Amino acid sequence: MKAQGKGTKDTDSDVESIGSGSLSKKDEILYKGKTAGKAFNSGVLSNPLAGLMIGLLATVLVQSSSTSTSIVVTMVGSNIIPLEKAVYIVMGANIGTSVTNIIVSLAQISDRSVFRRAFTGATVHDMFNCLAVVVLLPLEIAVGYLSWLSGLLVDSMGLKAGSGNKAPDMLKAITKPVINAIVQINEDVIKDVAKNVNATGNVLKIWCKSQVREVDTAINHHDNVEVNCSDTSLSGSLRHLCDEINAGVTMVKLTAEWDTKDMINQTVNLERCKSLFSLTDLNDASVGAIILIGSLLLLLLALFLIVKILNSMLSGSVTKVIKKFINADFPGPFAYFTGYVALMVGCGMTMIIQSSSVFTSTLTPMVGLGIVSVDRMYPMTLGSNIGTTITAIFAALSQSGDKIRLAMQIALCHLFFNITGIAIFYPIPYLRWPIVLAKILGKITSKYRWFAIFYIILMFIIIPAIVFGLSMAGWIYLGAFGGPVVLLLIIVIIINILQKKKPKFLPSKLRTWEFLPLCCHSLKPVDNLIARAFTCKYCTKLRQTSDADNSLEMTLEIKQNGSSPLKRKSEDSSEHSQDSELQSVTPIKSNDDLTTYRL
Repeated sequence: MKAQGKGTKDTDSDVESIGSGSLSKKDEILYKGKTAGKAFNSGVLSNPLAGLMIGLLATVLVQSSSTSTSIVVTMVGSNIIPLEKAVYIVMGANIGTSVTNIIVSLAQISDRSVFRRAFTGATVHDMFNCLAVVVLLPLEIAVGYLSWLSGLLVDSMGLKAGSGNKAPDMLKAITKPVINAIVQINEDVIKDVAKNVNATGNVLKIWCKSQVREVDTAINHHDNVEVNCSDTSLSGSLRHLCDEINAGVTMVKLTAEWDTKDMINQTVNLERCKSLFSLTDLNDASVGAIILIGSLLLLLLALFLIVKILNSMLSGSVTKVIKKFINADFPGPFAYFTGYVALMVGCGMTMIIQSSSVFTSTLTPMVGLGIVSVDRMYPMTLGSNIGTTITAIFAALSQSGDKIRLAMQIALCHLFFNITGIAIFYPIPYLRWPIVLAKILGKITSKYRWFAIFYIILMFIIIPAIVFGLSMAGWIYLGAFGGPVVLLLIIVIIINILQKKKPKFLPSKLRTWEFLPLCCHSLKPVDNLIARAFTCKYCTKLRQTSDADNSLEMTLEIKQNGSSPLKRKSEDSSEHSQDSELQSVTPIKSNDDLTTYRL
C-alpha cells in the first residue's frame, strides 16, 4: 500500500511535468493568453492619459472606433479592465477614428482649393473629438461624470442576461464571403485571449474538418528518489547497489523510470479550410503582417477611386441640384432645425452601415468638390458619432450573466461622451469652435500641402507616443515636461485671439509676431527646406520651357487673330499710350502666369 500511495503521488507530479513541457513548446501562444489581461491590470492604465493614448493608437491601427470600443466593452464585461480606466480608452478611440477622413482628403491634394475644403471637412471631426476630450477628461478625472451618469441609467434599466446573439451587421453580408476566401479566423482563440484564458490554438484557422480519436499511447515516467543504504530492510537490486558503493555513504540519489499505457484523445485533421492563407504554413504573425499591409493598400486605392468616381459623376447640372438640396435650410423659423435633421441623418446612416469612418469618409471628397458645405457636414459628423455607439451597445446586450451590467455601463459612457460634446459645441452657433479650427487648418494646408502629412504623423503618432511614454514614467515627468508646453500653448492662443479681436489691449510689440525669428511664426522656412529637398531640377527646367512656350503661343495667337500685330512699346512710352492701344485687345484665357489676348 505504501508503494501504491507513492506511485499515485508520482503520477500527479508527472502530469505537472507534461503540462510545463507543453508550455515550453508553445510559450508564444500561451504567453499571449496569460498576459493580455495582466497588461491592462498592471500600472499601464493607472494614468488616465495613458489609457487615452492606448485608445487612440489602437483605433488608428484598426481604423474603426466601433471595433476598438466593442473590444473594450467585452473586456470590461469580463472584469479584465476596470470601468473607470476603460472610460479613458473610449475617449481616445473617439479621437483615433478621425484619421481615416484625413487620409481620404489626401486624394484631392493636387488642387489647392479642393484640398483646402476637403481637409477642412476631414479635420472638423477631429477637432470636435479633441475639444470634447479637453472638456470631459478633466471632468471625468475629478468627479467621474460619465461613470456616474451611466451608472444611474443602468441601475434604472433592470437589465437581464443577454441571449449571446451578435449585433446585426449590414455590411457583413457583402464582405464576409470575400474575407473568408482570403482568411478564416478562429474566433474562440481570440475570445480566450481577450478574457485572459490560456489559448492553445492558432488565431489563423487552418483546418475546418477534424476528428477526435482514442489512441493507445505509451507514456514514459521518471522520478528522482533517495535510497537509505543503512536500511536493513533493503533487498534485491537496491541492496546490491548499496553494497557496491564505498562505505560511509548512507543516502543515494537515483532516477527511477517506468512506462505506462493509456488511452488519450487525439485530434486528427482531415480537411483544410477553403481560404488563401489556410493553404499555407505561415504563422499568425506573418499572416497578420501581410493582411495589415494589404488592407492598408486596398484602403488607399479605394479612397482614391472614390474621389475619381465622384469627380466624374458629380459635374454640371447634377452637382448644382445635389448641392442645392443638401445645403438648403428649412423655410422660415424652421431653418434652425435643419442641422438637427442632418444630425439624425448622420446617426441613422451610421447605424445602418455600423461604421462612422465609412460614412464620414464618403462625405469628405464631397466637401472637397463643394457639393456639401463644411457647415452641413459638421452636424452629420456629430450624428455619425452617436450612431457608432450603437455597435458597442449591441455588444453589451450580447453579454451573458452578470457581465451585462458593466458592459452596458461602458457602452453608455461612450454614448454620453458624444451627447455631452454635442450639447456643448453645437446648439449655440458661437460655440461651434470645431468648424473654426478646421477652417484654420484648411487654410494652412492649402498653402503648405505637406502640412497634412505632418499633421497626421504629429497628431496620431508622435504626440500620443510622447504622452504615453511620459505617462508611464509618472505624473512628475508628465507635469515637468507637459506643463510648460501646455501653458505656452495657452498663452500663444490668447495672444493670437487678442491680436485679431482686441489689439489695443496688447503692448505694441505683441500686436504682431514680427519681433520673433521667421521660423517661430511662419512655416515658410520649413516649406523652403522641403522644396529644396524634393524639387526636381529636371522638372524645373521643363516648367521653364513650358512657360516660354506658353509666352510664344500668346504672341502668335495675337498675330493670327488680329488685323495687325500688337506692337511692343518702347521703355520711354507713357502708360497712357500703352493703355489706349490695349483697349482693342480682349483677354480670352487667363491664369496666374499667362494671359492670352484676342484683338
